[in-house]
Amino acid sequence: MRRVAMWRPPLWIVAVVMCLMLSVSTGLGYVRGQETQTGNCTESKEICSRFADFWRVWHLAQDRFVDPTAIKPDQMITGAINGMLDSLGDQGHTRYETVEQVKREQEQLAGSFEGIGAYVDIEGGVPTIVSPIEGSPAEAAGVKSGDVIVKVNGKTTEGLTIAEVVAEIRGKPGTPVTITIRHLGEELTKDLTITRAAVTIPSTSWSMLPDKVAYVRLNQFAKNATQAMQDRVNEAKQAGARAIILDVRDNPGGLLDEAVGVTSLFIPKGQIVLRQEQRNGPEKLERAINDHPELKLPMVVLINGGSASSSEIFAATLQEYSRATVLGVPTFGTGTVLNSSQLPDGSAVWIGVGQWRTPQGRSLRREGVSPDITVALPAGVRALTPRDIKGMSSADILNTKDVQLQRAMNLLGVSANRGEGPSPFVAR
Repeated sequence: MRRVAMWRPPLWIVAVVMCLMLSVSTGLGYVRGQETQTGNCTESKEICSRFADFWRVWHLAQDRFVDPTAIKPDQMITGAINGMLDSLGDQGHTRYETVEQVKREQEQLAGSFEGIGAYVDIEGGVPTIVSPIEGSPAEAAGVKSGDVIVKVNGKTTEGLTIAEVVAEIRGKPGTPVTITIRHLGEELTKDLTITRAAVTIPSTSWSMLPDKVAYVRLNQFAKNATQAMQDRVNEAKQAGARAIILDVRDNPGGLLDEAVGVTSLFIPKGQIVLRQEQRNGPEKLERAINDHPELKLPMVVLINGGSASSSEIFAATLQEYSRATVLGVPTFGTGTVLNSSQLPDGSAVWIGVGQWRTPQGRSLRREGVSPDITVALPAGVRALTPRDIKGMSSADILNTKDVQLQRAMNLLGVSANRGEGPSPFVAR
């Protein structure tokens, strides 16, 4: 969950980051073979002594490590900063981001980026297409979910991180990139030359299931997610939807304001969405803000271990107000509100400046949201999306391996035969 604002971190964090950057470039404060200088350190004597230890270790590695080609100062600094922030116990949330990571973060929250338009992840140790974005160059070129990316511009992807693969694929609009892929279940590879473009990431998508149940997917709580969700809900209602399955599986979160806004669509105005505990100061309440009547159709919310931050706020709030049945497996367990501080080189530090609790006061940090009904996908099975199920009958969907979606359909009375009437509602 991120309410984007500038925030000044404690002096010792700034001191560490700036000391690392200045000393690497100038060599100030250290003479090999002598005591490390700490005269400019403004922290306590104990902390200044630990800074000196850091530089001793730094130079021991520089001078003695067996493989000098492995010594990469920038990566060493990034690792040191990440280690410092990880020690706070807010892994995956309080963090340091490089300039490139900051750029990708901004693109994600803005809902657009430059590339071929596909979600990529590491699956089974290899970079794999999770799904092409609808209307993207990747989709037009024939990229499919489950495709393994073998090479990018002739360079093998073996051993590359997800960030390195993405960096190879992305580029300026109008420029070509050739990816070598292997379709799921096939042995032969295929070269696809794709022209990069400015790609818009849809925050929401939906399809109508049989028996007039709307299946709505919320990909992330990016800018304008509230309006996008309102539009999808209105479209579903106009199409005659009698119930909704709202999917936040693998939704990593996003902007706090959008989390409050989206949640407000489904509960009465003024009800508590979350409670924020500040480091110093009184508890702050975030309340439902929308003026329009909340949607009162029966709902099931789908969650999994990739549902984090704003997704957890949304699911937990609807669960506690008995507004929806929450189905799946426990969520990630994020519990902090982030503010960012940009560093001089364009990198940034995200710090958890507050801890949030549910309307009833539960802390989900490290615990996550526990579903009302636990249903786990079989190993290796990818969740369906609204795009996947367009045109499918209920029998077709029930023959897939997405048992979470199937159970949600069952709860909302979707029959196996499209021609049969709906069963009584079970979900809230």
